[in-house]
Parts: sequence; structure tokens; C-alpha cells
Amino acid sequence: MINEEFRLIDASELPISKLITIIAKCQSFYLNNMLNESGINSTQLHILFEISHQNNINQEKIAARCSINKGAVARSIKKLEDMGLVIREIDENNRRQNKVSLTQKGEELLNKSIKILNDLEQEVFDDETINKEELQNVLKEITIKIMEITEREVKN
Repeated sequence: MINEEFRLIDASELPISKLITIIAKCQSFYLNNMLNESGINSTQLHILFEISHQNNINQEKIAARCSINKGAVARSIKKLEDMGLVIREIDENNRRQNKVSLTQKGEELLNKSIKILNDLEQEVFDDETINKEELQNVLKEITIKIMEITEREVKN
């Protein structure tokens, strides 16, 4: 089993970015499986999270925050809109942009998805060998630093 082989590798031999990538891919695979019957995928869930954090957010901000190109965001939002999970309205201050907000159905699906994520995290952290709050703070700091470096070094 791959898991058993992975346990044999010395952690110091694995770049942190490799570990984060594995975590993200496994979580995405898990979420896509768990969300299958709802009709959305982990990327669309990520978009719903961003909309829930800032109601009436524009698509450009969603793209930036999710590290997804604007075309992919537009296609995902169209699907979410067709499913009745979000509402897209023209921004009166900038008619070239759309403001996006969650519907009641979108909020309900988001809450269901949060429960799925919480259940997964509870299982991951159930033996208390890892302090979840400390890990969250460290990962947030790493995320901020990576975002700053990317913003500085990568020109779009």
C-alpha cells in the first residue's frame, strides 16, 4: 500500500511544498468524492467559500483568491448559478464586472460541505499528536509569505 511506503520515507527528505501538495490533492480527491452527489467539485466549493467570506464579491477577486484564471472562474460561476447556488448581478459601479453572492441553497450546500471538512479534520487530528490551532497559524503564515513572493516575482 502506498501509505505504508510513504511512512518509511524520512520526513526531512521531503520538501514542505511536496507535503502540502500531497495534502491538497488528497483532500481534493476526498472532497470530490464526498460532494459527487451535490454536483459540485472542490474547486467550485473553494469559490463558494470565497463568496461566503465577502458577499457581492467580483469575479476578478475570486480568481485572484483562488489562484484560478478568470475564464475558469466565469465557467464555474455559470454552473453554480445554473444550479441555483449563487446569484450574479452587474456591478452598478463598474458595469463590466459582476457581483456574486450566495443563495440560500448555496449557503446550505456550503454548510454541508463545511461539516464534511470538519469531519475529515476531526479524523486527522483525533489522536492529538498534532495541535490543529498551531498548525493552522503556521500554515497561514506560510501561505501569506508564498502569496507575497508570488505577487512580487510572478508578473501576469
